[in-house]
Amino acid sequence: MIDILQINPGLWIILAGIICAFMPVGHVRKTLVLLAPLFAGVMIFQIYGAQEVIGGVINYAGIEFTTLRIDRLSMIWGYLFCLAGVLNAIYALHEKCRITDSSALIYTGAAIAGVFAGDLLTLFIFWELTALSSVFLVWKGGERSYAAGLRYLAVHVFSGVLLLAGAIVYGRANGGDFTFGHIGLDSPGGLMLLLAMGIKCGFPLFHNWIQDAYPKASITGTVILSVFTTKLALYAIARGFAGEDILIYIGAVMAVFPVFFAVIENDLRRVLAYSLNNQLGFMVCAIGIGTPLAMNGVAGQVITHVIFKGLLFMTMGAVMFRTGTAKASELGGLFRSMPFTTVFCLIGAGSIAAFPLLAAFVTKSMILSAALEEHLYIPLAMLLFASAGVMEHSGIKVPYFTFFSHDSGRRVKEAPWNMLTAMGLASLLCIVFAFPFGGYQLLYSLLPYEVNYHPYTPDHVIFQLQLLFAAITAFCVLKKYGLYPSEKRAEVIDFDWTYRKLGLGIARWIGAMWTRLSVNMTGVRKTCVDGMGKKLYQIFSPAGAMSAAAPSGLAAVLTAGMLVIALLIMFIT
Repeated sequence: MIDILQINPGLWIILAGIICAFMPVGHVRKTLVLLAPLFAGVMIFQIYGAQEVIGGVINYAGIEFTTLRIDRLSMIWGYLFCLAGVLNAIYALHEKCRITDSSALIYTGAAIAGVFAGDLLTLFIFWELTALSSVFLVWKGGERSYAAGLRYLAVHVFSGVLLLAGAIVYGRANGGDFTFGHIGLDSPGGLMLLLAMGIKCGFPLFHNWIQDAYPKASITGTVILSVFTTKLALYAIARGFAGEDILIYIGAVMAVFPVFFAVIENDLRRVLAYSLNNQLGFMVCAIGIGTPLAMNGVAGQVITHVIFKGLLFMTMGAVMFRTGTAKASELGGLFRSMPFTTVFCLIGAGSIAAFPLLAAFVTKSMILSAALEEHLYIPLAMLLFASAGVMEHSGIKVPYFTFFSHDSGRRVKEAPWNMLTAMGLASLLCIVFAFPFGGYQLLYSLLPYEVNYHPYTPDHVIFQLQLLFAAITAFCVLKKYGLYPSEKRAEVIDFDWTYRKLGLGIARWIGAMWTRLSVNMTGVRKTCVDGMGKKLYQIFSPAGAMSAAAPSGLAAVLTAGMLVIALLIMFIT
């Protein structure tokens, strides 16, 4: 008899997603989409106690697969993904697309199952399933999303191939042990695994799939995509590479470079995609620091990040749902007709900027404090610059150009009730988790290590307010004197220029050169082939030189000689 407490909770959601694919449009299917992540959360609660739980062990072909491993670290991501699944389901209640419902559930379940994987091979299976299921959310965005979906799929399949290759190399070097624990960078397998995880996490130079695919996905698809893929990769890095110094500087660069692109970007969903890279940089840097305070900062920040980043994507999705666009140059003045969405966007913007009394204030400060304690002054300075930058592009630019700025003249309806409900719940969590009297202590109780940190100290509050108001002042001054980059109807090209422009140009040049070479070589090739054919005919034809000069038994003698040589070689070897 199968013990359901030995089954990975993510598998229940995957099963629900498969069932959804065959269900007609209606309340029953939407109820299933909503209840599946709730059920998985209940199963996590039933399975996990105070100690690490190992289960679902399967032996196949001499390899041990551990399909269930729940501990203090994976438990955080598991509950978080279930919460995100519920909020996403509420947000998408108005949508009647079977593909979206099914793909979203399978995607959510694969991410949860990957987090609870106890070995690298099980992780690989769900790693690839997240890519295969989520690409349909990109393709539902319309005609322009098809090519972006193909690029998205290619990048993630490549990441999966690297993960599998790295797992095999690492496992063989460890006597066939594929346990997913601390891996490190002391072996080629570890390097391959970090590269695979870095691609999915959006490391610098590997990040453009985020800005390419997310803004081109469907309205609900973008919200769903913002949660799982990069956070699964972040969990894998935290599990396998905590304390690796190189991650400190990779994370610091990740936090800084999106600021410059987000400032000049016109598509506000793409601005949020860049700020997603920015926030991931803080967490990758903290993983590299690897101290208990830093790892608590990672876990706390990933919780608040999923909530406020999802909230911001929800508000932009609601705007796009009513106006048909998320371009800053085409929006403005929407606070008059979408007041609730405006308030929710401001809460999300304040949260991502780490305003006191809002979500990231109580988690991002742990990361900065951990860097200061380890005397990492250069990465700390980069993170402080990135904090001011995120205030500028996500804290100010997104709500300002959407709801205020110039009046675009658009008078639209408020977002549907289900979108408002999802945004309201996310906004409430942003406030509760930062509330100074019992709220942030509740959040801290979920973290993997004992917390002895108090965010609401006078020096921290004052310093954070100084940093934020300096960013606000800079924005106002630049706008007043016309120095702030204007919103242009253009797509900003990032490192993807290397393959979307340079690579395409090289491919076209090679094609043109090959065509010209083929035309010029046609005559030469015809002369050579015809001449060679005539010469071979003169030698080997029945009337040729070989037939005339050779005795009739020579062929048999040569064949026998070759057989003897082959037998000698086989005997010697």
